[in-house]
Amino acid sequence: MLHHRLVGPLLAALVTHASAQTPALNTAVAGQVDRAYPALEALYQDIHSHPEIAFEETRTAARLAAEMRALGFTVTEGVGKTGLVAIYENGAGPTVMVRTELDALPMEEKTGLPYASRAKTLSNGRESFVTHSCGHDVHMTAWVGTARTLVALKDRWQGRLMFIAQPAEEIVAGARAMVEDGLFTRFPKPDVAVAIHTTSTAYGTVQFRAGPAMSANDTFEIIFKGRGGHGSAPHATIDPIAMAARFVTDVQAVISREKDPREFGVITVGAFQAGTVGNIIPDQAVLRGTIRSYLPEVRDVLLAGLRRTAQHVAAAAGAPEPEVTITPGVGAVMNDEAVIRRVDAAIRSTLGADKVLLAKPATASEDFSVYALQGIPSLLMHFGVYPPDRVEAAAKPGAVPLPSNHSPQFAPVAEPSIKNGIKISSAAVLALLAKR
Repeated sequence: MLHHRLVGPLLAALVTHASAQTPALNTAVAGQVDRAYPALEALYQDIHSHPEIAFEETRTAARLAAEMRALGFTVTEGVGKTGLVAIYENGAGPTVMVRTELDALPMEEKTGLPYASRAKTLSNGRESFVTHSCGHDVHMTAWVGTARTLVALKDRWQGRLMFIAQPAEEIVAGARAMVEDGLFTRFPKPDVAVAIHTTSTAYGTVQFRAGPAMSANDTFEIIFKGRGGHGSAPHATIDPIAMAARFVTDVQAVISREKDPREFGVITVGAFQAGTVGNIIPDQAVLRGTIRSYLPEVRDVLLAGLRRTAQHVAAAAGAPEPEVTITPGVGAVMNDEAVIRRVDAAIRSTLGADKVLLAKPATASEDFSVYALQGIPSLLMHFGVYPPDRVEAAAKPGAVPLPSNHSPQFAPVAEPSIKNGIKISSAAVLALLAKR
């Protein structure tokens, strides 16, 4: 049940001219990457050591803006609060957007790296460490490296580069903020959008798939209202804890009995807050959680089922109607099949055919999906950052898994991971903008 976006005439024309990256072009890209790498690794360590959380990425954005201006891009800062847009014109042709993220996470780094972050900030009113434990520092460095490579090889392609650095991906709010601030009205609307993301697999490999790549994400809060009283006299109360506990189990019937079992969908209750001491029945209980899915029709079933279950649980207890607040998040990342057809051969030629793998749909979420919802055919690719032997050893029965994204121990191996990220992105853009 894959729902692919219709391909516009321009993209269809690009698909018709699909061709593999030539050995000479691969060599040229690799040479540019090798020459630029020492400066790029210094940039990576600087960004890693100075992380900033969502919508506070002022230093990070300024650092990237300076890099892009030095390459000849026209740069606009402050798009979507802290985002930036960098445009490079190179003759008539399509516009390809390349996205990176700016923000880090409010957590402590425990990698032991010599350039590990010890930065702190205020998050939700409390002091917190900050670290790039999702790989955005790798993405930013590869983004700059890709821009350098493409400018150096501008005789090999024709069209417009639109490099955007997006804030607040970690709270899935930055893409929407940039769009609402005129990303596709103040600037050219791209014909294609591409992005890369780290994953805890072997470096030198990349994974992608057509159709659902990452899940939609919505959040909810439910306040069950009861009548408080003494724990020794529950008959004189309406117990909101009992209602909330019943809901936690009953709502899973939406997954097991209402959702098509062939399709992905998850309802998770992650917070349960009620009461103060053991002998008092409180007058309310608060639940918070997340809803994830790939397909819009599944998402609708889960949202409706959650709301209905909460109402029926309260009614069965003779309680007032609960307050159910569902906050829409982001849609599923849907990779465009036509874009994949256009870039697949070039990436296989760059990395080796056996290094391009079919990805499984991820259950995490990403606001890269916002751009596709604006009618832009898009592709998000995941690339590895760990030595192949470590990945193989960690896959053995009983072995400890490698630290993944959002782990305090997540430590991508900078070289060759960054170089591979540049090669993947450069191959995709060169395939899309190759001279005819």
